[in-house]
Amino acid sequence: MKYTQDEVMQFVQEDDVKFIRLTFCDVSGRQKNISILPGELQRAFQRGIPFDGSALPGFGDEACSDLLLYPDPDTLMVLPWRPEHGKVVRMFSRVSLPDGRDFPGDARSLLQEAVAESEKLGRSFYFGAEQEFYLFNLDDRGEPTLEPYDWAGYMDIAPEDRGENIRREICLTLEQMGIVPESSYHKEGPGQNEIDFRYSDPITAADNAMTFRTVVKTVARRNGLYADFSPKPLPDKPGNGFHINMSVRSEQSGDDICYMIAGVLDKVREMTAFLNPVESSYARFGQFKAPRYISWSGENRSQLVRIPSGSGQYRRAELRSPDPEANPYLAFALIIHAGLYGIRERLDLPMVANLNLYKAPPEVLALYGQLPGSLQEARKLALESAFIQAHLPGCILNSLR
Repeated sequence: MKYTQDEVMQFVQEDDVKFIRLTFCDVSGRQKNISILPGELQRAFQRGIPFDGSALPGFGDEACSDLLLYPDPDTLMVLPWRPEHGKVVRMFSRVSLPDGRDFPGDARSLLQEAVAESEKLGRSFYFGAEQEFYLFNLDDRGEPTLEPYDWAGYMDIAPEDRGENIRREICLTLEQMGIVPESSYHKEGPGQNEIDFRYSDPITAADNAMTFRTVVKTVARRNGLYADFSPKPLPDKPGNGFHINMSVRSEQSGDDICYMIAGVLDKVREMTAFLNPVESSYARFGQFKAPRYISWSGENRSQLVRIPSGSGQYRRAELRSPDPEANPYLAFALIIHAGLYGIRERLDLPMVANLNLYKAPPEVLALYGQLPGSLQEARKLALESAFIQAHLPGCILNSLR
């Protein structure tokens, strides 16, 4: 449901709302917020709520630290795990400079700019998120361990799959918030789970990805568990992926998916520092079907990009390299820009890889490029990239140095 400012004011007044969380995302993709009382909401809409940007890496220094949050009324959500009486609601917020201009490092605004650029070219992008996570037990002090909640395998059922009730509670909580999961199941790793979502526009998809992480961590902790989204929690088990399903639609030019994929493949090495932003991201590559080579295929799940069967009128592609540490706003924005590059240049797809590259001979592997082997290499590629410099501001690039 979409809300106007007046409707939000009325909802807060009539539905016993006591706290309003103004939420935003830092450069690294971590959610931040300020809680205000209902009496401050009108001021928030009109003049913004100030905060100290110098306390967040990439958001400024002591000499230029004043930033403001302006809530987006369209994103009003009740947090169902908070008290029924004295409700807590949340709105994603725009980060602004004191003069009213968007703060250059506001990742959500950068995604909105990418969407606007795609619309100028008559293209609409859609994303569906698949985020994996582990459930670990807590120790006697309530601190996370690396002891999996269960030892079930891929798509196992209860009683081996002990995460079934946790996933059910997550899905029901998301439904209460107006977010509709598509499927949920146990993954290959012990205690590893996945919940997938329907396609939506880029902003909604990124907002939902951020909300999903909060809900999973909250429900897990409420059940005495720890939800771990890190890329490689257990060194000898499958890592956590953030598989991004993407499609592009145009009523005039038909199906541009091949150009979109070609653009993403062309720019993926330069984007990797933002799709895989921590050192452990690179321990995941090349294991348990996580890609290493820059390749695509129809149904082969070991490739970087695959085009699943049965996609209907508008085909979709799945980018399999990102992990849940990625900032979804930056990831989606860069994918859109790379896709538009492929569409503008009408890039041809490289040779299809309908084989398992991990078992291929050296002469075959030599035909394919590889993703960066370390965070240091990925950052160097991003900092030297004209493509990245054209689409991301200096404050975000400086976070890589």
